[in-house]
Amino acid sequence: MLAIPVRRATWQRFVYLGIGVALVAPYGTLAGFVAPVLESGLGEPAAWTVASLVCFGPLAIATGMLASVRDLEIVAVRRLLGVGLSDAAALDARISWSTRWRSAAWFVAHLVAGGVIGALTLVLPPAAVSACLAPFATGDIQLGQLDATVPGGPGSAWLVPLALLSPLALIYLAAAASALLARLAPRLLGPSPAERLAAVQRDAVRLAERNRLARELHDSVGHALSIVTVQAGAAERVLDNDPVFVREALTNIQTSARHGLRDLDHVLGLLRDDAPSRAPTPTLADLPRLVDSTSSAGIDVTAELTGRIDEVPQAVSREAYRIVQESLTNAARHAGRAPVSLSVNVGTDELALELTNPLGASRPRRASGGRGLNGIQERVTSLRGQMSAGPDAGRWRVSVRLPLNPTP
Repeated sequence: MLAIPVRRATWQRFVYLGIGVALVAPYGTLAGFVAPVLESGLGEPAAWTVASLVCFGPLAIATGMLASVRDLEIVAVRRLLGVGLSDAAALDARISWSTRWRSAAWFVAHLVAGGVIGALTLVLPPAAVSACLAPFATGDIQLGQLDATVPGGPGSAWLVPLALLSPLALIYLAAAASALLARLAPRLLGPSPAERLAAVQRDAVRLAERNRLARELHDSVGHALSIVTVQAGAAERVLDNDPVFVREALTNIQTSARHGLRDLDHVLGLLRDDAPSRAPTPTLADLPRLVDSTSSAGIDVTAELTGRIDEVPQAVSREAYRIVQESLTNAARHAGRAPVSLSVNVGTDELALELTNPLGASRPRRASGGRGLNGIQERVTSLRGQMSAGPDAGRWRVSVRLPLNPTP
C-alpha cells in the first residue's frame, strides 16, 4: 500500500530534474552561437569556456531573479518535489533583493542538477553498451560518445559488471540530487526571517481588525435586538388594553430594527474586501439618537453631556459611543425598564463616562455567554483608559475614563 505513493513521488522528482534538463537547452543553444564568434580570438576551448560561463552564469542568474520564474519554481517544487512552501513572501507586492538572490541561486542549482543528470543520461547508456561488447571485440572499442577507448578481448570482462551497474547508479544519483534540492527548497524559495515577521504582523493586524468588527457587530446589533425585545414584551402586556401604545411600540421596533440592519450592513460591507464602507461609524455626536432609541423602549434615560464633544478625537469618540451603547444594552437586559442615568464629560485631557441604574431583586438574570463588560474592557484597554463596573450604594455603576491624547 505504501509503495505506490513513494514510487509516484520518486518519479515526480525525476520529472522535476527533467524540467531542469529542458531549461539547460536554451542556454546551451545560445552558447553554441556565441562560441564560434569567439573562436577566432580565443581558440576553440577558451571560446566555449567563456561562452558557457556567460550563458550559464549572469544570464541564468538574471533569469532566476524574475518574480514570474520564482512563482513557477515554487509551484513546481510543491507539485513535483512535494515540499510545502509558505506563501509569506508571495504576499508582498515587492520582492526583496535577498529573496531575488536566493531565487537565482535556486534556479542555478536546478540548472546544474538537471544539466548533470541530463548529460549522464545521454552519455552513460551508450558507454555501458560499448563496455558490455568490449570482451567480444578483437580491437579497441570506443565507449559510446566518449573519446575514451578500451581494448577488446576477454581482458575487458571486468567492465561488464560496472556497465550493468551504471544505470542503477544514475538512478540513485538522480534521487540524491532531487532529495538535496528538496532540502534546499525551503531555504532558497521559502520566506526569509524578515518576510516571516512581516507575515505575522499582517496576520496580527488582520486579526485585530476582525476582532474590532466583531465588537462593532455585537454592540450595534445587540443593542437593537435588546430594544426590540423590550418593546415587544411591553406591547404584548398591553396588547388588548392600550392599542395606541402598541402602535407606538411597533413603530419603535421598526425603527430599531432598521438601524440594526443598517449597522449590520455597514459591518458586513467592511468584511468584504471588494466593498467600501457603506455608512460612517457612529460617534458621540450620535448619542441623542442612541438615547432616543433606548427611551422609546420605555427605559427612562437621563443624559448629561458636558464639554465639547466635537473636539474628541474620532478614534476615542467612536469607541466611547460603542461603550455607551453596550452599557445601555446591558442596562436594558439586566434592569428591564429601570431608569438609567448617563453622564458624559469631556475634559481637557480625558473623557469621562458614567452610567448608573438601580439594583433590584426583580432584576432579570442575563443568559451566560455574553460579552458586554468584556467588550467594554477591550475597548477601554485599546485606548489605554481605565474602567470600573459593579454595585455602588444600591446602584449598578459603570465608570470609564479615556485619555484624549493617549501616549504610546
